[in-house]
Amino acid sequence: MLYRKFGKTNEMVSTLGFGCMRLPILGEGDPTKIDEDKAIKLIRHAIDEGVNYIDTAYPYHGTGMERGGASEPLVGKALKDGYRKKVKIATKLPSWLIRTREDMDKYLNEQLQRLNTKTIDFYLVHTIDRTTWPKLKEAGIDEFLNQAIKDGRIKHAGFSFHDKLDLFKEIVDYYDWSFCQIQYNYLDENYQAGTEGLKYAANKGLGVTIMEPLRGGKLVNVPDDVKDIFDQAEVKRTPAGWAFRWILNHPEVSVVLSGMNEMEQVSENIKIASEAEANSLTEKEIELIEKVKGIFKEKIKVNCTACEYCMPCPQGVNIPRNFSCYNDYYMFGKSDIYNWLKPQQRASNCIECGKCEKHCPQGISIREELKNVKGLFE
Repeated sequence: MLYRKFGKTNEMVSTLGFGCMRLPILGEGDPTKIDEDKAIKLIRHAIDEGVNYIDTAYPYHGTGMERGGASEPLVGKALKDGYRKKVKIATKLPSWLIRTREDMDKYLNEQLQRLNTKTIDFYLVHTIDRTTWPKLKEAGIDEFLNQAIKDGRIKHAGFSFHDKLDLFKEIVDYYDWSFCQIQYNYLDENYQAGTEGLKYAANKGLGVTIMEPLRGGKLVNVPDDVKDIFDQAEVKRTPAGWAFRWILNHPEVSVVLSGMNEMEQVSENIKIASEAEANSLTEKEIELIEKVKGIFKEKIKVNCTACEYCMPCPQGVNIPRNFSCYNDYYMFGKSDIYNWLKPQQRASNCIECGKCEKHCPQGISIREELKNVKGLFE
């Protein structure tokens, strides 16, 4: 296993982190029923092979976002028998449930009990966005983090992020964070924090954890024309291997999370991470990935950058999300995310008022394209 310095913390973390959001479950449908024996074997095997970054969060393996899920208690069980001292635990304050300063202490104390630990090594403020950020500041997030570090309940403070680059920079500059967590992969260089945010945080001394390296699994089962490009390489790798290697080629990246639920996934990812030094891809390999990105971009039907200037829609249509689902279908041959949209957010709710088109910097014929989305999915 290879290790990298985790920003200003001076901790050394494995380049592969075990994400505990998609652990194996018993049967189908109920995420709270984790296959504990299998999950614990997976986590402990990864630790035995050198993984020392274990990532979980308050709602993981739950039935909603309002109460704690089954992931944190499972991690607590997996780290018994001497495994706790071998790893760094990362978990997250549920920002959407915070109303007061007291709420912060309440959830942290509950998480310490659920994880069966006296201290959390890497504590993140979960999924900060433009809605939660003002509330967190008003409730005293900086004072809470300072106190939690001072009294030893947490060692290092960070945040995970799901919003625009300008807000990301504002948050980085607001507090003396030790690390952050962002979505990043070879198709999302300019999505949310993106490459610019990655470098901005690293230059400020923050360790950077990467989530969604495989874009929710979409970069594993790639289209045949993409696979053909990868097959041209002198060094043979799986599509997942190429995706991980591209991310870890960036020296600003500290650790890449993977939600693993099969032993073969653990073994493959450990092998990849044990070979992925920063700046180790050759020029030919980088050119190959650029060709792959080009193929995916050619499949994009709507040139939407998700800038959200078209929002809010008076009818509640989530225009960027509709286009994201539409593009995903043509890029990967499927998209199940459309079914996750609320009825009022779907393309069929558009009344063609045209307000959105007046503000679109890309000049997209939004009304016509939403008809196409409706025709495809509904």
